[in-house]
Amino acid sequence: MHLFVPSKLEDYLLGEKPKVDCILCAIRDRDEKVVQIDVYRSQDMIISLNLYPYNPGHVMIFPNRHIKDIRELNEEETTQIQSLTIKTLDVLDRLYSPSGYNIGYNMGNIAGASIEHLHLHIVPRYKNELGFVDILSNSKIIVEDPRKTLERFREAYAAVAAGLVPANKLV
Repeated sequence: MHLFVPSKLEDYLLGEKPKVDCILCAIRDRDEKVVQIDVYRSQDMIISLNLYPYNPGHVMIFPNRHIKDIRELNEEETTQIQSLTIKTLDVLDRLYSPSGYNIGYNMGNIAGASIEHLHLHIVPRYKNELGFVDILSNSKIIVEDPRKTLERFREAYAAVAAGLVPANKLV
């Protein structure tokens, strides 16, 4: 079991970041300077695990185009991101059976956007997810190794993309 710190203070905010202009563009371009944690790519969108997840299954959906505001999405991108959000919820339901979800955008630094490339967060939520370690140490125990999460998601999306199984029928 691994212990991950959700405050992100040490590693994420104060730690050394890859020397790239935009981390999401670097994921899009498969830049070797960044960890490749994308699980699915459509014509205009990418689904990626969050490198610093709040919970197992925390993913982000973002456009290939570097834009900052949801109002910059064109009609096709808007349709794709909505469709991928629904597919992702189906995949998460099958893989993790969460009790609920937080879904949303952070646009602008003051709103919590630490990356200036539009991205939609989907955070699965679980009943009784806070324990004494979370509260007392400002840390969170993530019950699944992120590498296993990546493997599970890539397999699930490969099956969906191949048309082998609808997203809501994954076992």
